[in-house]
Amino acid sequence: MPDMLSHTRGPDVELIETSLWEAFERTALRHPAGTALIARHQGLRYTWSELKQAALATAGGLLGLGLRPGDRIGIWAGNRAEWILLQLASARTGIVLVNVNPAYRSHELRYVISRSGMRALFLPESGARSNYADILRDALGGGATLEHTVFLGTGAWDAMLARGTSVDEVPLPAPGDVVNIQYTSGTTGSPKGVLLTHRNLVNNGYLVGRGLRYSERDIVCAPVPLYHCFGCVMAAVACYVHGSTLLLSGEQFDALATLQAVAEERATSLYGVPTMFIAQLDHPRFLEFDLGSLRTGIMAGAPCPVEVMRRVLEVMGCREITICYGQTEASPVITMSNADDPLEIRVATVGAAMPATEVKIVGEDGGTVETGMQGELCARGYLIMRGYDGDPASTAKAIDGEGWLHTGDLAVMRDDGCFRITGRAKDMIIRGGENIYPREIEEFLYTHPAVSDVQVVGMPDERYGEIVVAWVRLKPGAVADEESIREYCRERIAHFKVPRHVRIVESFPVTVTGKVQKFKMREFEVAARGLERAAGMETA
Repeated sequence: MPDMLSHTRGPDVELIETSLWEAFERTALRHPAGTALIARHQGLRYTWSELKQAALATAGGLLGLGLRPGDRIGIWAGNRAEWILLQLASARTGIVLVNVNPAYRSHELRYVISRSGMRALFLPESGARSNYADILRDALGGGATLEHTVFLGTGAWDAMLARGTSVDEVPLPAPGDVVNIQYTSGTTGSPKGVLLTHRNLVNNGYLVGRGLRYSERDIVCAPVPLYHCFGCVMAAVACYVHGSTLLLSGEQFDALATLQAVAEERATSLYGVPTMFIAQLDHPRFLEFDLGSLRTGIMAGAPCPVEVMRRVLEVMGCREITICYGQTEASPVITMSNADDPLEIRVATVGAAMPATEVKIVGEDGGTVETGMQGELCARGYLIMRGYDGDPASTAKAIDGEGWLHTGDLAVMRDDGCFRITGRAKDMIIRGGENIYPREIEEFLYTHPAVSDVQVVGMPDERYGEIVVAWVRLKPGAVADEESIREYCRERIAHFKVPRHVRIVESFPVTVTGKVQKFKMREFEVAARGLERAAGMETA
């Protein structure tokens, strides 16, 4: 049990000290005929033996391009089998894979190509939401340079494989070598490249799968983006280590395709951010699908509303679903609830510290606070990134001299060692001197019978400094308006927490990983209500 201070460590376990490729290869040797990967939208299925051979061919293709250990390549695509092949091929050759957000446009793409120094970029010519070829042309026209551009699903990919060379002479990477660079979302300022090692990814994927009790009998449906840790570590690497099948339901999330994949492939585990689970639960065809195979899964990537979690447990029937909390800089999972945790822990907390992971809550003075007190969550252990690529100043701000990663997230540690995420310091609304945390109001509004999803932001106000605004998405067929929702609040929460304005919407602005971009909501409200002066945004 933790002491009276908010400082705890997860159980001690023996960590895996191998490269990502070695961890994968061990599974391929144990279960050669087992199903490793299903990419339904591409009509592709691989056994572990077939996936190993395809990954080695891809690795040879990279070497045939003249790439060598330590070089960097980019993957700019949705969820495709080639994404997995490139992840494994880079892990075998010591080449560093740079994950590029599929939602990027030319300005962002130009930045990542130039900043990372990648020599090659792999991408489809077009997708449902982007014409990748046109965007790349604009990016390269603006000054970025690449030695190789390989379009997936075309003759260029096949030609690369045909020119491949043997990987036998290339030494295996060391566990501490960097294998992956993931760029932070960049919602404020320029994105930073997070340097992640083989040790980071192998062990985080292993421990996530261990918490979910994965084995070769599990089929993990992962509609979350592979470019993000949720997909490429918590899903893919967990499957590599435990021998579970990775199921890709589509190139990007689609509620119907996900429901079909779970039902037809008899998936035992389902991943998603809260908005993904909500979209499936609210789909008009939801009741058509037999989801009885589901045993477990993960809801993460954004704050998990209590009411949504209850619906997943009770309506979807995913009784052993867990909550994970973390961030890219921690590769990514810091805390997690267990499959057999009581319902209260899984709906009210983000679980306890992961094995081999140290967590504490610190106050503004940097000291560890007592249990039950709010402060910034910090983490330490094998999971912490090597640093930000080429940015020692930002690295020093994020990781202190004792190795603690400062997450910037506000949290409380309970007496039982479980954590509640209470918000993010920069999201705090200060109304007339009252500190208001949006998460608290969001959780309350989920109790409204007509509310399906909600996001709360602060909006500038000349009198109070800031006021509360709520964007609400209603359940199918439900009826409510701004005044009725505000009246519901007035009867139940303190007056200063009642939203001044409620906007009924069909959707929220989100990143490709499903994280709501609250800054875009705030910018919209400022413009829509003519509050540029209050926001200090007026131009001369």
